[in-house]
Amino acid sequence: MSPLDRREFMRGSTAVLALSAAGAKGYAANDKVVVGVMGLGGRGTFLAERFARQKDVEVAWLCDVDKRRFGRAREAIQEIQERAPKTTQDFRKILDDGTVHALVNATPDHWHALGTILACRAGKDIYVEKPLAHNLWEGRKMVEAARKYKRVVQVGTQSRSAAYVREARDYLRSGRLGEIRLVRVYNMMQHAPQNPGPEVPVPEGFDYEIWCGPAAKPPYTAGRRWLNLWEYSCGPIAGDAVHQIDLARYLLGDPPAPKAVTHVGGIWVLQDGRDTPDTQLATFEYDGFSLLFQAALWTPYMHKIPAHIRDGDLFPDWPFCATKVEILGTRQYMTFGRHGGGWQVYDEGTKVVEQRFGRQADNAHIEDFLRCVRTREVPAADVEQGHQSTLLCHLANIAWKAGNGRFVFDGKTETFPEAPAANAWIRRAAYREPWTIPDPV
Repeated sequence: MSPLDRREFMRGSTAVLALSAAGAKGYAANDKVVVGVMGLGGRGTFLAERFARQKDVEVAWLCDVDKRRFGRAREAIQEIQERAPKTTQDFRKILDDGTVHALVNATPDHWHALGTILACRAGKDIYVEKPLAHNLWEGRKMVEAARKYKRVVQVGTQSRSAAYVREARDYLRSGRLGEIRLVRVYNMMQHAPQNPGPEVPVPEGFDYEIWCGPAAKPPYTAGRRWLNLWEYSCGPIAGDAVHQIDLARYLLGDPPAPKAVTHVGGIWVLQDGRDTPDTQLATFEYDGFSLLFQAALWTPYMHKIPAHIRDGDLFPDWPFCATKVEILGTRQYMTFGRHGGGWQVYDEGTKVVEQRFGRQADNAHIEDFLRCVRTREVPAADVEQGHQSTLLCHLANIAWKAGNGRFVFDGKTETFPEAPAANAWIRRAAYREPWTIPDPV
């Protein structure tokens, strides 16, 4: 697709559909929710299949800029719902379809904000993958769009819908841990180095113009990984660790933004052309407690929780668990694993005094979203909480970009009152026409 002028781009995407009385009150319980899916990578195809398996849901559209992804996803959905979805490389066709109620946005980070905001303006509800936004400013704009157009926006931090997570929060609320003064969040594992390779022609059937969207459009290289590149990503650490950060916030009652961040880190090991950190050590200062974040991409002895533990009555090997949260109280200590990892509580004698096995919550999270589409209630992972959790990733990244050190943060204005160098990284310096974020939304 050739670049569009701004007027053509915004045509059909800025008009807000008038909500009918039925839409304002929510769908009837037996109404079918019609869904379009934007982004057919591994996660997007997984979500398309999970949505298609839900009762009273039709996946009517599949969208990806790479036509080569259509076949596998379309066949899988057709087998489930016995009706083939339509396919498109341009997500605006989904937004222009008045029969579609909801958009699943499973694109790379740099497309989360614009895709979600335009969907809100078109009257669609949105299930958007984590991390919520490429940068802090975009996340706030997504919240503004959801509120302005009264849209349900569920973020893909699915563990918020898990029963074992709610039980852990209830345990903390009981006060048995004592006063909570320190929380430790881990995201430590092994990533292979990238090998971008030389510039090559864009593959046939791949719309590189739309893929780049609001970000820069450099020469195409087949071996690059968008997760490692600042133009398109919050970084592979943020893209994964936001799950544990979100869970830590949820368990603690979703506190507002921290008062300050201190960061040490950078590209310490994986010198492979990336421009996002492979090491991040951050402390977030709150009233009454601190959250210590430790992340690295070069620790082969740290491992994500395997599937048989996530779906079984087992616990991770806690010392070598790559994706855990530790909550330190004045009387007891809780160690907690994401995505079904369960949790255990130890007393002063290191005896286990309470525990829960976990289960993954993808289906429950989708069901919660669909329920809220019908009822217009606030979903489990509402866009505001998604923004507040991703904000911690942004603060760590910004502190690194600004030279490491301690930076005071104002949660009300979402700025750094004493650090112009940090404020320079709150939003993208430039957006590529015509793929700009509307402001106001």
